[in-house]
Amino acid sequence: MPLTDTIVAQIGAFLDLGGPVVAILLVGSILSLAVILLKIFQFARAGVGSRRRSEQAVSLFAAGRPREAYDLASRGSNPAAETVAQAISLVMDKRLDKPAIEERLSRLATERLHELQSGFRFLDAVAQMAPLMGLFGTVLGMIEAFKKLQSAGNAVDPSILAGGIWVALLTTAVGLAVAMPVSVILTWFETRVENERIAIQTLTADILSGAAPLSGAAPVRDMAGEPQLAH
Repeated sequence: MPLTDTIVAQIGAFLDLGGPVVAILLVGSILSLAVILLKIFQFARAGVGSRRRSEQAVSLFAAGRPREAYDLASRGSNPAAETVAQAISLVMDKRLDKPAIEERLSRLATERLHELQSGFRFLDAVAQMAPLMGLFGTVLGMIEAFKKLQSAGNAVDPSILAGGIWVALLTTAVGLAVAMPVSVILTWFETRVENERIAIQTLTADILSGAAPLSGAAPVRDMAGEPQLAH
Protein backbone atom coordinates (compact mmCIF):
# COMPACT_ATOMS: atom_id res chain seq x y z
CA MET A 1 0.00 0.00 0.00
CA PRO A 2 1.41 3.47 -0.91
CA LEU A 3 2.52 5.74 1.92
CA THR A 4 -0.24 8.27 1.19
CA ASP A 5 -2.94 5.61 1.39
CA THR A 6 -1.46 4.34 4.64
CA ILE A 7 -1.51 7.80 6.19
CA VAL A 8 -5.08 8.41 5.04
CA ALA A 9 -6.15 5.05 6.44
CA GLN A 10 -4.51 5.82 9.80
CA ILE A 11 -6.16 9.22 9.97
CA GLY A 12 -9.51 7.64 9.13
CA ALA A 13 -9.08 5.03 11.86
CA PHE A 14 -8.07 7.76 14.33
CA LEU A 15 -11.17 9.80 13.50
CA ASP A 16 -13.40 6.73 13.80
CA LEU A 17 -11.89 6.04 17.19
CA GLY A 18 -12.19 9.61 18.50
CA GLY A 19 -15.53 10.41 16.92
CA PRO A 20 -16.89 13.79 15.78
CA VAL A 21 -15.17 15.68 18.60
CA VAL A 22 -11.73 14.68 17.34
CA ALA A 23 -12.81 15.58 13.79
CA ILE A 24 -13.82 19.07 14.96
CA LEU A 25 -10.54 19.47 16.83
CA LEU A 26 -8.62 18.37 13.74
CA VAL A 27 -10.39 20.98 11.60
CA GLY A 28 -9.66 23.61 14.26
CA SER A 29 -5.98 22.68 14.31
CA ILE A 30 -5.73 22.93 10.51
CA LEU A 31 -7.40 26.35 10.48
CA SER A 32 -5.17 27.51 13.34
CA LEU A 33 -2.07 26.41 11.45
CA ALA A 34 -3.22 28.35 8.39
CA VAL A 35 -3.80 31.51 10.47
CA ILE A 36 -0.43 31.13 12.21
CA LEU A 37 1.42 30.81 8.90
CA LEU A 38 -0.39 33.87 7.53
CA LYS A 39 0.49 35.88 10.63
CA ILE A 40 4.15 34.87 10.42
CA PHE A 41 4.23 36.01 6.78
CA GLN A 42 2.46 39.26 7.68
CA PHE A 43 4.83 40.00 10.57
CA ALA A 44 7.88 39.23 8.42
CA ARG A 45 6.62 41.39 5.56
CA ALA A 46 5.83 44.29 7.89
CA GLY A 47 9.22 44.04 9.56
CA VAL A 48 7.73 43.79 13.03
CA GLY A 49 10.49 43.97 15.62
CA SER A 50 12.97 45.67 13.28
CA ARG A 51 13.52 49.08 14.88
CA ARG A 52 17.03 49.95 13.77
CA ARG A 53 15.83 52.26 10.97
CA SER A 54 13.42 54.03 13.31
CA GLU A 55 16.04 54.51 16.00
CA GLN A 56 18.51 55.91 13.46
CA ALA A 57 15.84 58.30 12.18
CA VAL A 58 15.19 59.56 15.71
CA SER A 59 18.93 60.06 16.22
CA LEU A 60 19.17 62.07 12.98
CA PHE A 61 16.22 64.19 14.00
CA ALA A 62 17.77 64.89 17.40
CA ALA A 63 20.99 65.85 15.63
CA GLY A 64 19.15 68.53 13.65
CA ARG A 65 18.87 66.61 10.36
CA PRO A 66 15.08 66.27 9.94
CA ARG A 67 15.09 65.77 6.16
CA GLU A 68 17.48 62.81 6.40
CA ALA A 69 15.54 61.48 9.37
CA TYR A 70 12.25 61.63 7.46
CA ASP A 71 13.71 60.05 4.31
CA LEU A 72 15.18 57.20 6.36
CA ALA A 73 12.01 56.51 8.35
CA SER A 74 9.71 56.78 5.32
CA ARG A 75 11.56 53.91 3.65
CA GLY A 76 10.58 51.58 6.46
CA SER A 77 7.53 49.33 6.22
CA ASN A 78 6.94 48.47 9.87
CA PRO A 79 4.49 50.41 12.09
CA ALA A 80 7.27 52.01 14.14
CA ALA A 81 8.99 53.46 11.05
CA GLU A 82 5.70 54.71 9.58
CA THR A 83 4.74 56.40 12.83
CA VAL A 84 8.17 57.99 13.25
CA ALA A 85 8.02 59.35 9.69
CA GLN A 86 4.59 60.78 10.37
CA ALA A 87 5.78 62.30 13.64
CA ILE A 88 8.73 64.02 11.96
CA SER A 89 6.50 65.32 9.19
CA LEU A 90 3.89 66.72 11.56
CA VAL A 91 6.45 68.30 13.87
CA MET A 92 8.28 70.04 11.04
CA ASP A 93 5.02 71.18 9.45
CA LYS A 94 4.29 73.24 12.62
CA ARG A 95 0.58 73.54 11.85
CA LEU A 96 -0.55 71.34 14.74
CA ASP A 97 0.13 71.61 18.45
CA LYS A 98 1.57 68.73 20.44
CA PRO A 99 -1.77 67.23 21.65
CA ALA A 100 -3.10 67.20 18.08
CA ILE A 101 0.07 65.55 16.81
CA GLU A 102 -0.11 62.93 19.55
CA GLU A 103 -3.75 62.23 18.64
CA ARG A 104 -2.87 61.70 14.97
CA LEU A 105 0.06 59.47 15.81
CA SER A 106 -2.05 57.46 18.24
CA ARG A 107 -4.70 56.91 15.56
CA LEU A 108 -2.10 55.82 13.00
CA ALA A 109 -0.42 53.45 15.46
CA THR A 110 -3.77 51.98 16.48
CA GLU A 111 -4.69 51.28 12.85
CA ARG A 112 -1.37 49.61 12.08
CA LEU A 113 -1.35 47.51 15.24
CA HIS A 114 -4.98 46.50 14.71
CA GLU A 115 -4.00 45.08 11.33
CA LEU A 116 -1.31 43.00 13.02
CA GLN A 117 -3.80 41.72 15.60
CA SER A 118 -6.26 40.36 13.05
CA GLY A 119 -6.74 36.65 13.61
CA PHE A 120 -5.79 36.81 17.28
CA ARG A 121 -9.39 36.31 18.42
CA PHE A 122 -9.70 33.12 16.39
CA LEU A 123 -6.49 31.69 17.83
CA ASP A 124 -7.60 32.66 21.33
CA ALA A 125 -10.95 30.96 20.78
CA VAL A 126 -9.23 27.76 19.62
CA ALA A 127 -6.84 27.82 22.59
CA GLN A 128 -9.76 28.15 25.01
CA MET A 129 -12.29 25.87 23.34
CA ALA A 130 -10.04 22.94 22.36
CA PRO A 131 -9.57 21.63 25.95
CA LEU A 132 -13.29 22.06 26.63
CA MET A 133 -14.16 20.19 23.45
CA GLY A 134 -11.75 17.44 24.48
CA LEU A 135 -13.33 17.21 27.92
CA PHE A 136 -16.77 17.11 26.34
CA GLY A 137 -15.67 14.20 24.17
CA THR A 138 -14.28 12.43 27.23
CA VAL A 139 -17.57 12.78 29.09
CA LEU A 140 -19.48 11.38 26.11
CA GLY A 141 -16.97 8.52 25.85
CA MET A 142 -17.30 7.69 29.54
CA ILE A 143 -21.08 7.63 29.23
CA GLU A 144 -20.80 5.22 26.32
CA ALA A 145 -18.30 3.04 28.20
CA PHE A 146 -20.54 2.72 31.26
CA LYS A 147 -23.55 1.96 29.04
CA LYS A 148 -21.62 -0.96 27.53
CA LEU A 149 -20.59 -2.07 31.02
CA GLN A 150 -24.20 -2.01 32.17
CA SER A 151 -25.40 -3.96 29.14
CA ALA A 152 -22.81 -6.65 29.84
CA GLY A 153 -24.71 -7.58 33.01
CA ASN A 154 -23.01 -10.24 35.13
CA ALA A 155 -20.51 -11.08 32.39
CA VAL A 156 -18.42 -7.98 33.14
CA ASP A 157 -15.18 -7.80 31.23
CA PRO A 158 -12.74 -5.23 32.70
CA SER A 159 -11.25 -4.78 29.25
CA ILE A 160 -14.55 -3.30 28.06
CA LEU A 161 -14.37 -0.53 30.68
CA ALA A 162 -10.64 0.01 30.23
CA GLY A 163 -10.95 0.22 26.46
CA GLY A 164 -13.83 2.67 26.71
CA ILE A 165 -11.97 4.88 29.16
CA TRP A 166 -8.80 5.22 27.10
CA VAL A 167 -10.81 5.99 23.98
CA ALA A 168 -12.72 8.62 25.95
CA LEU A 169 -9.52 10.18 27.29
CA LEU A 170 -8.20 10.36 23.73
CA THR A 171 -10.35 13.42 23.02
CA THR A 172 -8.96 15.28 26.04
CA ALA A 173 -5.43 14.53 24.91
CA VAL A 174 -6.19 15.80 21.39
CA GLY A 175 -7.81 18.95 22.80
CA LEU A 176 -4.76 19.72 24.92
CA ALA A 177 -2.41 18.91 22.02
CA VAL A 178 -4.23 21.51 19.90
CA ALA A 179 -4.62 24.16 22.61
CA MET A 180 -1.09 24.24 24.06
CA PRO A 181 0.93 25.14 20.93
CA VAL A 182 -1.75 27.58 19.75
CA SER A 183 -1.69 29.32 23.14
CA VAL A 184 2.10 29.56 23.15
CA ILE A 185 2.26 30.96 19.60
CA LEU A 186 -0.55 33.42 20.31
CA THR A 187 1.35 34.69 23.36
CA TRP A 188 4.44 35.14 21.18
CA PHE A 189 2.42 37.13 18.61
CA GLU A 190 0.88 39.30 21.32
CA THR A 191 4.29 39.96 22.87
CA ARG A 192 5.70 41.13 19.53
CA VAL A 193 2.76 43.46 18.96
CA GLU A 194 3.09 44.86 22.47
CA ASN A 195 6.82 45.42 21.95
CA GLU A 196 6.01 47.26 18.73
CA ARG A 197 3.49 49.40 20.60
CA ILE A 198 6.04 50.32 23.26
CA ALA A 199 8.64 51.11 20.59
CA ILE A 200 6.19 53.42 18.82
CA GLN A 201 5.38 55.25 22.05
CA THR A 202 9.04 55.62 22.99
CA LEU A 203 10.29 56.73 19.58
CA THR A 204 7.49 59.21 18.94
CA ALA A 205 7.97 60.63 22.45
CA ASP A 206 11.64 61.19 21.57
CA ILE A 207 10.59 63.01 18.39
CA LEU A 208 8.13 65.25 20.22
CA SER A 209 10.50 65.99 23.07
CA GLY A 210 13.21 66.90 20.56
CA ALA A 211 10.92 69.21 18.61
CA ALA A 212 11.68 72.32 20.67
CA PRO A 213 15.43 72.55 19.93
CA LEU A 214 14.62 72.15 16.22
CA SER A 215 11.85 74.75 16.13
CA GLY A 216 13.80 76.89 13.68
CA ALA A 217 14.28 74.14 11.15
CA ALA A 218 12.34 74.21 7.88
CA PRO A 219 9.31 71.93 7.48
CA VAL A 220 9.71 68.79 5.43
CA ARG A 221 8.12 69.67 2.07
CA ASP A 222 7.57 67.91 -1.20
CA MET A 223 8.69 69.15 -4.65
CA ALA A 224 5.57 71.34 -4.99
CA GLY A 225 6.46 73.16 -1.81
CA GLU A 226 3.63 71.66 0.27
CA PRO A 227 4.26 70.09 3.67
CA GLN A 228 5.02 66.39 3.20
CA LEU A 229 2.95 64.05 5.35
CA ALA A 230 3.49 60.31 5.68
CA HIS A 231 0.58 58.16 4.70
